[in-house]
Amino acid sequence: MNIDFARRQMVSQQVRGWNVYDEHVLSTLEELPREQFVPPEYQAIAFADTEIPIGHGEHMMSPTIEGRVLQALGLLGDERVLEVGTGSGFLTACLARLGADVTSIDIYDDFLRTAAGKLAACGIGNVELLQMNAMEELPDGGFDAIAVTGSLQSFDPRFVDALSPNGKLFVVVGDPPAMQAKLVLRTDKTDWQTVSLFETTLAPLVNGALPPQFSF
Repeated sequence: MNIDFARRQMVSQQVRGWNVYDEHVLSTLEELPREQFVPPEYQAIAFADTEIPIGHGEHMMSPTIEGRVLQALGLLGDERVLEVGTGSGFLTACLARLGADVTSIDIYDDFLRTAAGKLAACGIGNVELLQMNAMEELPDGGFDAIAVTGSLQSFDPRFVDALSPNGKLFVVVGDPPAMQAKLVLRTDKTDWQTVSLFETTLAPLVNGALPPQFSF
């Protein structure tokens, strides 16, 4: 396999083909070695538009969803970013290339250890990795952007509380087979606006399918 060609094809045929036109996002996906973040047994499908198992019943997002997440957040390079669900570390790497610094949390310590090594191999040093259950606690707030990489059965306003004014949150909410990917913009201390972006299906965060306390 010509790795560089396959990566370019993934971006031009799949990601751009699903309405991702942000050139910064496209170039980031083209330059970062996605194949190095995929478990060895799945490297043959590193660039396929499919979710890839990474352990603990979790999966890497498909390239098209990764592209839509990054485009929705619209990072300009000076943002403090929170990622909820480190997983393979690939989206972490993308966020780190596009933002100023990233705090990424995951409930599984082996995901964090593996991601740390892969990020270091890519020369990415602006990431803090923390073991944390997002349904119980979040890092200290004031984030300009938050990406939640697993779905929630119902919206949790704690994620908005962790945003700075005018901060953006990407989150997938609902039940399969018709979950909604949403972009939430915090407009002031007590209010926010929500835009539905597209329908998708995404595995829930660990404990993300608990009985809802809040919905919108």
